[in-house]
Amino acid sequence: MAASAVSIADDVASGRARPREVLADHVARHRATHASLNALVQPRHVAADAEVERLESRLREQSIHMPLAGVPVSVKECFAVAGLVTSLGIPSRRGDLDGSDAAIVTRLRAAGAIIVGKGNIPQAMYLHETDNPVWGRTNHPFNAARGPGGSSGGDAALVAAGVVPLAVGTDLAGSIRQPAHACGIAGFLPRSVVLGDGGAFDTLPHLTVVRPRAGFLAREVDDLARALEAMTGGAVVAAPSCTADSMPTGRRDHAGNGGLRVAWWDDAGPLEPSRAVQRAVHEAVDRLTRAGVETVRLEGSLAAEAAWLHLAVLSADGGADIRRLFAGTRPMPPVALLLRLAGLPTWLRPLLAAVSQAAGGGIEAEALRVTGPRQAAAFSDLCDRRLEFAARFAAAMSAYDAIVCPVSALPALRHGTAARLLVAAAPCLLANLLDLPAGTVPVTWVRPDEEAGRGRSRDRVVQAAAATDHDSRGLPVGVQVVGLTGRLPTTDHLRPERTVLEVMRLIERGMNRPPERVVELAGMGYGR
Repeated sequence: MAASAVSIADDVASGRARPREVLADHVARHRATHASLNALVQPRHVAADAEVERLESRLREQSIHMPLAGVPVSVKECFAVAGLVTSLGIPSRRGDLDGSDAAIVTRLRAAGAIIVGKGNIPQAMYLHETDNPVWGRTNHPFNAARGPGGSSGGDAALVAAGVVPLAVGTDLAGSIRQPAHACGIAGFLPRSVVLGDGGAFDTLPHLTVVRPRAGFLAREVDDLARALEAMTGGAVVAAPSCTADSMPTGRRDHAGNGGLRVAWWDDAGPLEPSRAVQRAVHEAVDRLTRAGVETVRLEGSLAAEAAWLHLAVLSADGGADIRRLFAGTRPMPPVALLLRLAGLPTWLRPLLAAVSQAAGGGIEAEALRVTGPRQAAAFSDLCDRRLEFAARFAAAMSAYDAIVCPVSALPALRHGTAARLLVAAAPCLLANLLDLPAGTVPVTWVRPDEEAGRGRSRDRVVQAAAATDHDSRGLPVGVQVVGLTGRLPTTDHLRPERTVLEVMRLIERGMNRPPERVVELAGMGYGR
């Protein structure tokens, strides 16, 4: 079993382990898996070795608190690390050396973490598939025919394979939560006010309505909490256990359930969820109910509305910011396809949508109608719609502390299908649109009887989804926990984040061991 970030840091702090030994274990695991994964595409093990020596010296000479002491951490390629490269997977940028560290890298070092290198990303971080012409393709740690998702896919694969216990990514449209779900690990995305974007390279400088956020990937929820503690300077501890006996008098207003009230739904927006995805939500809700949490089933139409609205906001510049990154070079085909679709003029979209609808492509037709370039007045209207939606959503969710729902409609995608299956990650977009904290926690694995079940369809998106379900047995499935602002006033500025982590912990406690197929594929890297 691969060690957790918490156990490594605590063992190093107590003297039970040496950072040099921890780094050696990481290097050995990287060498054993790199040929099959291709995830840590910019290792810095020589520099890390020198940093470990300095860390050991500091630990011997001073009594200092380092919550991540000796923990090997990978960071997404979009974060600057002095001496490495931020290429974004674009060949013309391959020589762009990082002159200094990104803000979150500096904070990780101050907390005692050892930055072991950069994880791979999709080109321009524009897909949920980790592939680019600079570093190549990253494979899923349990199934080489599939990818780990994206855009934080390289780091998710490293965590799942046991190469690192903790990684740092960014998320604008599910880019932490979707690969965490695909790889069977935990992911966490705080609100913007907590970490911001961590100093990541800004691929969308003109996008101000919604912003990418920094977050974490780990095998265990406690590791995510430790990372948040390290980056915010304040201990993030478990909320009171969700039982009537442990509920402090007057703390909450729902006796008998520890105070937590969680809404849930099992639909996934435009694309019907796989059977395993729905079952995962039901199992997660059952674990919460057995832990004393009050759970209330709701209809998920608000989340579907949020997904289309978020995609409209993201596409409002017609892909102009992403095109600038290429500086005349040619994007790889799936990125080029999405950029062509993003740039289709407004007048042409209804016609193409009608053609697609007539051919049975209802999902793609709706995407054409909703997205696309907008001039100033139309974009202002879009922003007003977002504000109106936020008010409506807040009113509808005022009685709840959190939401449990799917992360994606599908398990890990097959290589080459992410462009067509973009809407699979629609459940993630609500949290991005409204800047809510959210996390992913693994729940189960696809069973053999869940590899089929979609009816015949002319819709190419549905057909691609059916092909994804086929032969998916053994792939991990997670659920998403979205934090709300809370029902009671508080001085705790991190309460929404703490609530998400506590709900994730309660779900995690019911996790069983993976099926034999996953154990065989993952080897010693699967940390459960």
